[in-house]
Amino acid sequence: MLNVKACIFDLDGVIVDTARHHFAAWQALANELVIPFTEEDNEQLKGVSRVDSLEYILRKGNLILDSATKLQLMDKKNALYLGLAESTTSVDVLEGVVPLMDEMADSKIQIGLGSSSKNARMILKKLDLIHRFDTIVDGNNITLSKPDPEVFLKAAKAMDVSPEHCLVFEDAQSGIEAAKTGGFPVVGVGSGLETAHASFESLNGLSLEGIIGKLDFSQ
Repeated sequence: MLNVKACIFDLDGVIVDTARHHFAAWQALANELVIPFTEEDNEQLKGVSRVDSLEYILRKGNLILDSATKLQLMDKKNALYLGLAESTTSVDVLEGVVPLMDEMADSKIQIGLGSSSKNARMILKKLDLIHRFDTIVDGNNITLSKPDPEVFLKAAKAMDVSPEHCLVFEDAQSGIEAAKTGGFPVVGVGSGLETAHASFESLNGLSLEGIIGKLDFSQ
């Protein structure tokens, strides 16, 4: 059985569901640019950085903008998102997360965050979870978005754990690819993530031992 010394969580879709806030903020921005933006489009932005998300929308609208305008739009989107996320509290933590983290703490397994979000620390504080993390690597610490493994590699390095002993929890295909490219065992949380070494609809009711027992490295 895999010897897990640390676990790295993605934020959105694994610990908390703020996807609806991102969708509303991006959709408002896209409407302003007269570019259609659907829930299907929003799915494509899972695990993607703010700048790459904006580029996706601009490509969809065949719109070319200068760097200064792009920065203004990204700041506007972030302000919209923060306004929507302001109401986040500990009750918004997804089911199963806290019991899993309790089990990890009891087993002296380190806990890290690997997220493209630049608002990760703010969200974790609102969720009353920030004290549980041994390291936090987010959009402020990386230059490359998933599917590049940079965010996970930096988190593992900060905890002084090699990738093969560090279990990643992800809800996006880009994150699954990032983990596998970096040499990490990875658990998919949600649907359509069969390329992960194990996948579950949610973490509710799961134990770490049970998850590890389901890992399939033939993927």
